[in-house]
Amino acid sequence: MSPAGRAVGDRGTAVVIGGGLAGCLAAWALRGVAERVVVVERDRYPDGVDFRAGVPQARHGHLLMEAGHRTVDELLPGAVADLLAAGAHRVAVPGGLRWHTSVGRLAQFESDLAMLSCSRPLLDHVVLERVRAEPSIEILEGTEAVGLLGGRRGITGVRIRERGRDGAPVTDLPAELVVDAAGRGTRSGRWLIDLGFRTTPVERVDAGVAYASRFYHRPPGRADQVALYVQSHAPEHGRFGVLLPVEGDRWIIGIGGMRGFEPSIQPEEFEKQLGQLRDPAIAEAIAGAEPVGPARGFVPGPSLRRHHERIDPPGFLALGDASCTFNPVYGQGITVAALGARALRDAARRHGGLGPAAVREARRAITAATKDPWMMAAGEDVRFAGTTGGPRGPVVRLQHRFLDRVLTRAATDATVSAAFHRVTSLVEPPSTLFRPSVLGPVLFGG
Repeated sequence: MSPAGRAVGDRGTAVVIGGGLAGCLAAWALRGVAERVVVVERDRYPDGVDFRAGVPQARHGHLLMEAGHRTVDELLPGAVADLLAAGAHRVAVPGGLRWHTSVGRLAQFESDLAMLSCSRPLLDHVVLERVRAEPSIEILEGTEAVGLLGGRRGITGVRIRERGRDGAPVTDLPAELVVDAAGRGTRSGRWLIDLGFRTTPVERVDAGVAYASRFYHRPPGRADQVALYVQSHAPEHGRFGVLLPVEGDRWIIGIGGMRGFEPSIQPEEFEKQLGQLRDPAIAEAIAGAEPVGPARGFVPGPSLRRHHERIDPPGFLALGDASCTFNPVYGQGITVAALGARALRDAARRHGGLGPAAVREARRAITAATKDPWMMAAGEDVRFAGTTGGPRGPVVRLQHRFLDRVLTRAATDATVSAAFHRVTSLVEPPSTLFRPSVLGPVLFGG
């Protein structure tokens, strides 16, 4: 491929490193702002809905929270309808979500909230097909980024080469904007240092989460719009099990825990561990159900929040897991990636291009979109004895005591339950829990 030269002005070329979900959403967000968008993707996409090597977590459960599917549908109108038509499930919250928290089931309430549940390959495929059909977006499959162009005055492009071919030449791909959507394995921090930038500050929390998942055929007559999530009696024990409905009349069944718990991928042991959860609902649901393939394990590694806004590299920003990776237990990742893509779109449109003001505003907005989810996830992770890193001290202990009271009250109070669910669905900020209608029952209720 012979890259074209840079376009004149701020409406030039944007390069997106990574063609996964975050990268595709970022490319779409720049549609109509950049004259040309180039997505650099290491893998070659499968034909149809299938797994690919570059997304090892795809064989495990994924959810779009209420804020997530709202945002995806805002960015790509009709995408949610396409997903539902392809077999995705809309799980009502709380009605269709049987969430066994440490205090038991939470109070029911009238709600417009829902989660969108499907396999990760289906979600990726629906978004990718929309992106592929956009003439202003070019996808370079089987191509890897090996460095950044530019220097302290600004990032001016990406160095790329064909992946998997010995001696493949390195080509310069100039750009007005580089978006890092390369996921957990991003190397952009090192590349920025090589160009003279200081080390990007990183917050790190590692609860040592590990989990195993297996697909099952859903037996005829079993509810197809119900999800199960079973947690330990004591939050600090950190074990969990999950059942999610997905396309093809299947369930994804998962079991996991924090450091010190090793989920098994051996068939008999996998199902035995499900039966040892504090509630047998998942084990009972799959009794007699036919498995689809083997169980597979996954250890995602630490959660990281990278503060690129503190080094302010002109012409560069990151979103998705390249910006902030979460403990997958909380189901926030793809929703936050969508929120980041929307922030990029809004900033670029507001400034009419890819100039420094647009990039700086987008970077700040992406950082803001990660703030509350990170605070909630990191604050919970440090409950577990084996967790390294993360916030500590009396303020965090006070936060835990307050959230325990919220959860306890949410088991019997519909108003508190509604507020708690809207916060965990990322529709409203944690400050919602301090409204008088919530705070009163939490502090002074029976």
